[in-house]
Amino acid sequence: MPQALAIHEQAELLRRGFSRRAFGRLARLVTAGATLPFYNEPALAQYSMIPGGIPPDAVKINANENPLGPCPEAADAIYNVVKKGGRYLYEETFTFARTVAEMEGLRPEYVQPFAGSSDPLHRTVLAFCSPTRGFVVADPGYEAGGRAASYVGARVSSVPLTKDYAHDVRAMVKADPDAGVIYICNPNNPTGTLTARADIEWALANKPAGSIILLDEAYIHLSKALTENCADLVAKDKDIIVLRTFSKLYGMAGLRAGLALGRLDLLSKLRMYQAGALPVTAMVGARASLEAKNLVPERRKIIGDVREDVFEFLDKHNISFIRSDSNCFMLDAKRPAEEFIRAMRDRKIYVGRVWPSWPTYSRITIGTKEEMQKFKSALVEVMA
Repeated sequence: MPQALAIHEQAELLRRGFSRRAFGRLARLVTAGATLPFYNEPALAQYSMIPGGIPPDAVKINANENPLGPCPEAADAIYNVVKKGGRYLYEETFTFARTVAEMEGLRPEYVQPFAGSSDPLHRTVLAFCSPTRGFVVADPGYEAGGRAASYVGARVSSVPLTKDYAHDVRAMVKADPDAGVIYICNPNNPTGTLTARADIEWALANKPAGSIILLDEAYIHLSKALTENCADLVAKDKDIIVLRTFSKLYGMAGLRAGLALGRLDLLSKLRMYQAGALPVTAMVGARASLEAKNLVPERRKIIGDVREDVFEFLDKHNISFIRSDSNCFMLDAKRPAEEFIRAMRDRKIYVGRVWPSWPTYSRITIGTKEEMQKFKSALVEVMA
């Protein structure tokens, strides 16, 4: 049976608009961890629909993974700590957090490690949204936060991107005067497009009272245009939580390392829904990745060069797409995208899913140069 909610936790939930009938359901969330019913990305549904799974010789560019994998320094650190895996080794998590704090100019208590960044995304929604405090997200945007909000009975407001495919922060701020969380993913997932720092600052200055900005920087390391992150806004004690992950540029999607940056009072609300030790392999691998010299610019160039080569190919063949600054982009199939996805799958090219508001678009991950060459060959056949 799940643990009961403490008296002060019950009082806080009542204040946020939850009924007592909801307490049992919310108590289950406290200890659920990765079994949260909304936890996994919809891309996982694609795997369950494939009999026998994806063939080993297929091109897998459907989940925004990095085929480069962990850097050598991270791989060595992981290998060396495995023999100590019989211990919890909490000190490795603390060392990782201190390393991040020093690099970002933050107090150590403003850094909270997690297993990836989807975990703190969900927990932020649980902590700040409720039946009386809504969740605001771009459309198309990463859906995980909206699913978590719906689960706890919070109103979800989806706001279309601007004509330049940025977050329409002014419309988002107006969308719900009782918002608990305004979620901005920069670069955006799935479009890979950018929102200006000035717009994020405007949203912070004009958001509804009592709300927070949840800024997801999962893809920021891949962008050549976003030369500065927003950790300094955390240092200035703004109403913002910044998410980071090691799943993308750092190539550690299967190892699960991430973090949340925020004021101590904001992060403390996330800990109500967190329990257990973090994987020591992920913690040491993440720290080694941070300390690897030139890793970010080198990988950004590798992925960027492949991306730009694909974009030149698409332009040459008059295939419509949304120009991205990330490791994914949206391709317009000019027909129901599900048909396009099946046609590419028949050629052993596994591309990404569809967003309901853009029914002819499929999200394409940037793979290796060789993988994208196979993608281009299949694409010409399918689009013809």
